[in-house]
Amino acid sequence: MSGEGTIMVAGAGPAGLMLAAELTLAGAEVTVLDGLPERSPFCRGFNLNARSLELLDRRGIAGRFLAEGPTVTASMFADPARPLDLTQMDSGHPYVLGIAQTRVEELLEEWLAELGVKVRWGHTLIDLEQDGDGVEVTVESGGRRQRTRVAYLVGCDGSRSTVRKRAGIPFPGTPATSYGVLADVELADPAALPFGVTHGERGAVFVIPRPGYVRIVLDDPEPPADRDEPVTLPYFQRLLDDQLGRRAELREPRWLTRFGDAARLAGRYVSGRVMLAGDAAHIHPPTGAVGVNVALADAVNLGWKLAATALGHAPAGLLNSYHEERHEAGERLLATLRAQAALAGHDQDLAPVRDLFGQLVERVPGVGKYLAELATGVSTRYDPKIPGDHPWLGRLAPDLELTVDGRRTSVAELLRPARPLLLRLGDRPLPEAGGRVDTRDARCPAWPGLEGLLIRPDGHTAWVSTTSDPQPTGTLATALGTWFGVPVTL
Repeated sequence: MSGEGTIMVAGAGPAGLMLAAELTLAGAEVTVLDGLPERSPFCRGFNLNARSLELLDRRGIAGRFLAEGPTVTASMFADPARPLDLTQMDSGHPYVLGIAQTRVEELLEEWLAELGVKVRWGHTLIDLEQDGDGVEVTVESGGRRQRTRVAYLVGCDGSRSTVRKRAGIPFPGTPATSYGVLADVELADPAALPFGVTHGERGAVFVIPRPGYVRIVLDDPEPPADRDEPVTLPYFQRLLDDQLGRRAELREPRWLTRFGDAARLAGRYVSGRVMLAGDAAHIHPPTGAVGVNVALADAVNLGWKLAATALGHAPAGLLNSYHEERHEAGERLLATLRAQAALAGHDQDLAPVRDLFGQLVERVPGVGKYLAELATGVSTRYDPKIPGDHPWLGRLAPDLELTVDGRRTSVAELLRPARPLLLRLGDRPLPEAGGRVDTRDARCPAWPGLEGLLIRPDGHTAWVSTTSDPQPTGTLATALGTWFGVPVTL
């Protein structure tokens, strides 16, 4: 199944598939397994946001996803009547793509197979023991158990992660205090419920169009004591009729489930040779529909760092920076989602706050842009570990149009191999970075003042210098050493 030099990824959802691809691109040996016999047809999420599309673009595969569904240039932050204008964002993809999570996973699995890695379905990780040199894992398949040793293990196995539990990683946070239910069903009379939000006598009903059916989301004000008790169609029908104050007959149920607003964040994303990503590392209220998107962001941040560590050329502390950066991003995400949930709730005491908030978005320049970039993760910034206040530093580098050796290209295209990239853009001489960093002499007509740009494999800017604000080559050497372990002679 694997060997002592292998990285094992448990879970073939968005985080696991994207991570496996990143590891493979970086030259690491990876095995992906999932306990399900095949991919589940059911999904909660139906969107990819701007940040996810930017990350996929930097691997050359965004087009595969954009071909699958419509894009929308507005998104709700709190009040459906006051959507955010996503075109305000500093992004090459200022919109949301409508696409089912199951299709996202299928496309990622196809890409991973093109890279030479196939998912081992029907293989369940049930136990692990780690030491300073590796991880001993126990995997069950077809009623048989097998023990094997791997170099590193990443739990991408969902909110009830076996990897997290067996590794003893705490999962602090707040338990669910309110619940909702969703149903993928058909309406006997399609005109009985319009798409979007309908305010009934005792609650709001949210209806999302799907091919051949609708998804209906309701509050579940009095859930059963056993929150895992299956949701039946009669139960859902009673809730719907009660909240509407009228009958809207449902039929042909495809999937019914219950969800809560629990919010938890793993105490550590990195624990020795075990890591967590996606829902295994964080769960959050469904507000904002960000689960798939945050999972992809985790994977792209971790992949190059774990590969460099496994291959033996990572600088000290690189792997732990995954915890530092993504745990901080998780804390910020949970705070944002709690604010959204409070503003979008039914508490009438907050109605004046909602109204004031809406006025700020509509009337104060920059507020809508700030919230759009916050809600979509576009504004994500990591500590660059060097001084500087350029707005790109620590953020995802923009997809600049470039000329290299007389050929037109772009930052996204140059990042497709998932390697560090040093762009020497001006007349100022900058050092060659060495074999582990791709160095390109380029021109950027739209930004003639750019002198140099150092970009991590995940697309984030590690160093930037301009003619108006030239940065010392010493800080470039620091950045190269900090992130890539590259010694530079100046």
